[in-house]
Amino acid sequence: MRAVVFGQSGQVASELQRQAASVGAHLIVLGREAADQSNPVAAAQTLRNLVRNTDVVINAAAYTAVDRAETEPEIAHAVNGKAPGALAKVAAEAGVPFLHISTDYVFDGSGDKAWKPGDATGPLGVYGASKLEGEEGVRAAGGDHAILRTSWVFSAHGANFVRTMLRLGAERDALSIVNDQIGGPTPASGIASALFGMAKQLISGEGPSGTYHYAGAPATSWAGFATEIFRQAQMDVVVNEIPASDFPTPAARPANSRMDCSGLEADFGIKPPNWQAELRQVLKDLGVSEPA
Repeated sequence: MRAVVFGQSGQVASELQRQAASVGAHLIVLGREAADQSNPVAAAQTLRNLVRNTDVVINAAAYTAVDRAETEPEIAHAVNGKAPGALAKVAAEAGVPFLHISTDYVFDGSGDKAWKPGDATGPLGVYGASKLEGEEGVRAAGGDHAILRTSWVFSAHGANFVRTMLRLGAERDALSIVNDQIGGPTPASGIASALFGMAKQLISGEGPSGTYHYAGAPATSWAGFATEIFRQAQMDVVVNEIPASDFPTPAARPANSRMDCSGLEADFGIKPPNWQAELRQVLKDLGVSEPA
């Protein structure tokens, strides 16, 4: 498999590079210096020069500063909104499948049922709106594609909740963590593996185009996630559960980020990961011991 990957140092892009050899993938990895998606036209031209010699394009690049997006809507919409459609159009013209990562933030977070791919969207802020625009652009491009919505990504590298909790837990005896936002922590390693699996099936013509969900199970709160991190890391940190209203942020977060992943399993045979088991591996990679 020959793949052009947009994104270089992010969590999923890093895992794609780490797993490439084991799945027989040869990657051309394009970071911001090689293809800055804040300039969608230029990024599309970069892909146009490469796409004829590749089997699949994977877009793992994104503007992920959720709060900062509220004051930087132009760059958020350029990177997350306009660039994916421009890249997908180039891939479609070349007859090459296009895989794109999206987010639970395209939903408004209402209710308590797991969101299905076909449910009505309703982003609460600029970040979610920009990601939804990107999805629409990918679909409108008209080529073979898969949009993979995911949530609460964690790994042994990059900025994520696990690493933040380990750092704060080493500094404090107690932390106040939100308990009324529910979702599925998702390992970046699992996302990368899912993307490679979907890519192989799309290349062979076996996998259908569409929008899919991939998130860790079982669902939990941020407080529950933190409690499990400290338990596995053997850190004596008290988690005080608080409502989101006690921790205001510039951008609103979805209260319900549960995601129905049954479509991905039905169409591609890919099951959602158990985040607690994957957390053990991440902590091991970070050199953190787990309980006997």
